[in-house]
Amino acid sequence: MEVLRGAHMSATRGAMPDHWPKLPEEVGGPATPPARERTARVCTLLCCLLLLPMVGCRRAPPAAEAAPSGTQGKSVSKAGGVQLEPQEIEKAGIVTVAAAAARHAPESTGFAVVITHEAIAQALAEVSNAAAAARQSGAALARGRSLAGTTGAMPIESLQAAERQATVDQTAQLLAQRRLSATYGQDAPWRDNFTSPELSALSSGEIKLARVTFPLGALGSAQPSQLKFSHLGSDQAGSSFASVAVWSAPADASIPGKSFFAMLKGSDAVEGERLIARAAVGAAESGVIVPFSAAIVRGGKYWCYIERQPGVFARAEIDISAPTDAGYFVTSIAPGAKIVTVSAGELLAHELNPGTEAE
Repeated sequence: MEVLRGAHMSATRGAMPDHWPKLPEEVGGPATPPARERTARVCTLLCCLLLLPMVGCRRAPPAAEAAPSGTQGKSVSKAGGVQLEPQEIEKAGIVTVAAAAARHAPESTGFAVVITHEAIAQALAEVSNAAAAARQSGAALARGRSLAGTTGAMPIESLQAAERQATVDQTAQLLAQRRLSATYGQDAPWRDNFTSPELSALSSGEIKLARVTFPLGALGSAQPSQLKFSHLGSDQAGSSFASVAVWSAPADASIPGKSFFAMLKGSDAVEGERLIARAAVGAAESGVIVPFSAAIVRGGKYWCYIERQPGVFARAEIDISAPTDAGYFVTSIAPGAKIVTVSAGELLAHELNPGTEAE
């Protein structure tokens, strides 16, 4: 026992500095229990001081190596897009279509109103009545002149009256024709043929007549040969219909601009309805058609999602200033790009809140 105590004191004395207080054994007295306890505490403190640097040097695991709890099975928002697993895409019902290449000419937009066929029928009736009266008075005058110098000749007063009536009826017929031309344009398809089938179809309502006005300077010097029409508030595919004939119309005194008449055949436009008219004003450009169902609104702008890589969807801004029957014509997207046409709103929700699970 004394040997072990001496060895312990030797080891302790070697580890303690010289200025520390001497133990009782070193000064010649026997060691008391409190002194041994103080010695054990000092040894323990030294061991802790030696081990502390070793513990502090251990490298903490990177935060990226430890996956956050509760993120498995949820979307991950990437820079400029959203990444989803195949099961999440299927659960959200996301559908993509390849962007179809298309050519589209810049267009100017105007407003049109479908004219009631009653007004056309009334004007045509006036022309027909005046023409019938002119034919009758002309025939009477021709008969009176043919009998001149015979026993059945008309008195000179009657012949003069027939000539006056024929002149009045011819003037009335010419006035009715000019009134029709002034109202519906001098360049109308029927021109001077007031018995044309087009004019008869317009007066019966079989063909609709629309009066179109474009804003001042919208068309420049262009004279459109065809116009496209669509219903107000309509943005569905196949809603537009084209005109079969276009010609200049008298200017609208209430709206500064350039006006035209257009015949609409086989359309579902009703008389008195207001329509949107579009006219090509430039050369055709190359681009793609973005379906209406693919467009979403965020921050006052229109966007669509494109699948850049399998499972990675990026949001792209689109210009909706060139609508077509099938969607919006844009030049900022390459043909063949996979455009999300179903559940684009789900992708927007994932992008704004990456922790949202697929609905």
